[in-house]
Amino acid sequence: MTVFAPDSLELNRKLPLWYQVSQSLRASILGRSPEAPLRLPTEEQLAEHYGVSVLTMRQALKELESEGLITRFRRRGTFIEPTARPGAPVRLLGSVDAIVAQQSGETTTLLDHGPVAVPAELAEHFPGLGEVVRFRRLRHDRTTGDPVNWAENLLHPEVADRIDPEALERWPMTRVLRDIAGVTVSRIANTVQARLADPPTARLLRVPLLSPILHITGVEYDEQGRAVDVARIHYRGDRFSFAVTMDASPE
Repeated sequence: MTVFAPDSLELNRKLPLWYQVSQSLRASILGRSPEAPLRLPTEEQLAEHYGVSVLTMRQALKELESEGLITRFRRRGTFIEPTARPGAPVRLLGSVDAIVAQQSGETTTLLDHGPVAVPAELAEHFPGLGEVVRFRRLRHDRTTGDPVNWAENLLHPEVADRIDPEALERWPMTRVLRDIAGVTVSRIANTVQARLADPPTARLLRVPLLSPILHITGVEYDEQGRAVDVARIHYRGDRFSFAVTMDASPE
């Protein structure tokens, strides 16, 4: 019988091996394609795949079983639960209208807002500024109420002065910039990274510390080419995958 093929993992010897293995296998299961087999390799095969002991692998599988992601049958093997489905993909689409439509599928809680010093790693986007205005928001699945991502937006003060904070609980930032602040968003540049959940992110998203997180940094530019908003969004790794569609132009 064909078995499920998990992703590879580069282990960090400073962290518990069973935890790293369980989170890697968890991400593989939740990010699998619909046609992927449900049967997992044996404990011995998985241990060899990840380069850990069978005892460590057994502990990792126990963690996944407690989450309801897998079921273990004596003498039959270990199987992925069919209901353990991959999350909705994060699609970086080609128009501002499409991005606004996608962001509107969530409910939002404004956590806080106010002036902060420009982070050193973002100084290139705000030349000559010492402070920006930060808005921090937590987004929830509209159907289940579960937290799915949290975002911090760093705005040029001139633009932030035109924003009603309460509007950010009703509409996504891109729409607020366009329809309330009167900004013509000409370009959005996104950078995607895989990270592990730090304590604040784990707490806000209700996930274990060091869980896989999809981190996106998005820079929105006005028609003069000025960065008016830098968004740093932390997505739950068990709820989202990353997908990009590119159309090839004929030569």
